[in-house]
Amino acid sequence: MSTLTARLAPSSVLLPRLATVLLAGIFAWFSAFAPTAQAADRARVEAFLQVTGFDVAIESIALSASSAPLLLGLEEEDFGLQWTSLTKEVFDTTFMHNRALDILEATLDDESLAHAAAFYASDLGQRLVEVENAAHMGDDEEKELIGGALLADLEAADDPRVDLFRRMTVAIDPEDVGSDAILEIQVRFILAASYAGVIDLRTDEDGLRAALSENAAEMEEEIALATLRNAAYTYQDFSLEELIEYTEALEDPTMMTVYELMNAVHFEVMSNRFQALAARMADLQPAQEL
Repeated sequence: MSTLTARLAPSSVLLPRLATVLLAGIFAWFSAFAPTAQAADRARVEAFLQVTGFDVAIESIALSASSAPLLLGLEEEDFGLQWTSLTKEVFDTTFMHNRALDILEATLDDESLAHAAAFYASDLGQRLVEVENAAHMGDDEEKELIGGALLADLEAADDPRVDLFRRMTVAIDPEDVGSDAILEIQVRFILAASYAGVIDLRTDEDGLRAALSENAAEMEEEIALATLRNAAYTYQDFSLEELIEYTEALEDPTMMTVYELMNAVHFEVMSNRFQALAARMADLQPAQEL
């Protein structure tokens, strides 16, 4: 394949879909997965994925594939018709589902599983899962436009829902590491593409991290705003009382532990697939010389 030169651009420009997918569950940072002494059995974990909607969140990772060429300063069109078939193969939903299932089976204990499943199996929980699943797979432009308008109206009215949305965000990412996770995915993907000969990266890893980190503050601000827009869009049909109940459920220590694990799994699956994609991109011929 012809050597391509990576043209780094601000993260906020490169990552509209990637950031949106990560915000489906802003994930905590795990460098390894330690098996728990009372891990849940596979059948229960499978049921857990479905009742919580986490199976759809994992499936939605496939939508992030469109961001991959942008991370390299390229476009999907640069790789021609081969691109679609490659991304479908790499972001195979069955593979991703099973990978998530494997990790959760080894790490999710029965008590935590039962706690989270009980809430999401309730009437309110199932209504929340329905709208969250739809939001995961929905159109980003629609969510941004409609969610932005809804958020503006809520802020103008000093509606307490906005504060609840912020509390939800803290509950599912108390260490505020979402932007760090996005940065790490970029670094791993770009380095993997460089090692595979897809691009000619004219810097080392430290230089790459420094270049991408230049826009860290801007990206964190955009993530915070996107989170609020997404929440305003997703939960627009829920009453204030229902959102209070949901927020308090997310703030329960056991639920926060479950989200910490699920978010780490979400990151691991996404990072794994982006690195696999980088290696496979070396097999594609660009549509034109760049």
